[in-house]
Amino acid sequence: MTDKTQGVSRRTVLKGTAASAAAIAVPSFYIPTASAAGSFRNDPKASGKCVLGFNVPQSGAYADEGADELRAFKLAVKHLNGEGDGGMMQTMKPMNLKGNGILGMKVEYVTGDTQTKSDAARASAKRMIEKDGVIMFSGGSSSGVAIAVQALAEEMGTIFMAGLTHSNDTTGKDRRRHGFRHMFNCHQSALALRPVLKNEYGSDRQVYHLTADYTWGWSQQDSIEKGMAAEANWNTVANVKTPVGAGDFSQYITPILNSGADTLILNHYGGDMVNSLTQAIQFGLKDKQVNGKDFQIIVPLFSRLMAKGAGDNMKGILGSTNWNWKLTDEGSKAFVKSFGQEYGFPPSQAAHTCYVQTMLYADAVERAGTFDPQAVIAALEDHEFDGMGNGASLYRKADHQVMKNGLVVRGNMNPTSDFDRLEVLDVVSREKLTYDPNEGPFAGGAQWS
Repeated sequence: MTDKTQGVSRRTVLKGTAASAAAIAVPSFYIPTASAAGSFRNDPKASGKCVLGFNVPQSGAYADEGADELRAFKLAVKHLNGEGDGGMMQTMKPMNLKGNGILGMKVEYVTGDTQTKSDAARASAKRMIEKDGVIMFSGGSSSGVAIAVQALAEEMGTIFMAGLTHSNDTTGKDRRRHGFRHMFNCHQSALALRPVLKNEYGSDRQVYHLTADYTWGWSQQDSIEKGMAAEANWNTVANVKTPVGAGDFSQYITPILNSGADTLILNHYGGDMVNSLTQAIQFGLKDKQVNGKDFQIIVPLFSRLMAKGAGDNMKGILGSTNWNWKLTDEGSKAFVKSFGQEYGFPPSQAAHTCYVQTMLYADAVERAGTFDPQAVIAALEDHEFDGMGNGASLYRKADHQVMKNGLVVRGNMNPTSDFDRLEVLDVVSREKLTYDPNEGPFAGGAQWS
């Protein structure tokens, strides 16, 4: 197996990969598909190599998410190459994959470490494109990273199938024609959570936000604040921005005690959420009464990995998630079984969305009959699919955002294991999470026909 870490790369070819011809040299600028020769960058049919790039955080605050993403990517490549039980290739509809790679070419891959930093992620992705010859790359566990490398994909004419990215901006003002997102977004989290939070905690809450200081945190805070103000007249007492990877959040939590707030919303993710939630509970916030109400803590975006890290501190905490391994649809069951057999534990939402993105790209190439990015983009746009864990789904042409079901979850009060820390309260329908792609927080994005 090969990995590419800190900029040092080796190519991985899974068992049975056909011998490949020497890669043709390509210039460092984008070669448009519409050129006289009809060429495009890193054409596998010309180079003899079908290489995918998996660019994930192998270090930094979101490294746990990155590790699970990489597990899913490797599993997807095995399935594409006809190894293992095929996973979601058993349930995906429509499905054009044959288990013989992509367009008959065995799939290879390279990996990189984004370090949860936009500059490092962009440099790693650029190496993958220019030196490793990737035809598509995916990954990331930070919206700042996703937006940076999505812009690079546009510059270089390479498709980016975004991994874990939740900011509205990814398919809003910063959307790019060469970028596609399967993960839901902050606005959709707020749409899913609003009625549940009102029903559980009532109206006229005084809210204190701790917010990760980058595009995702800003986007999540804004969506929840505006959504709950409209839904239940919740008022923001303070919004305090915190650095990614802070570790110790005590200096940010102490002021909450005398702020008059009766609700804390943690717009944090990954290890940051684990640390801030743990410290908030250690400060006794969940045991307080303020304004005649029991103090509440809300985490708008959850993952199984975060829930495991937070342990019993998760109990009773409400939030949303893109997908959960306990869903009982056939696609989810097939993926959980395959992932569990491979790694010995259930997958996270990060693993799920990265696996699905890889399969959707490969299937689009098969349907297009070519690796040409322009044809693959056309095959993905307005593509309806099912059997992949979130019900009937649409890859919307207008903004390259998938419209699908989302989940509201609560920290399980009686978990049976560290993998059972989240309880699914509601599967929110695709119809309830659909919005205008050019209004509100999504206005100002690129337009394409």
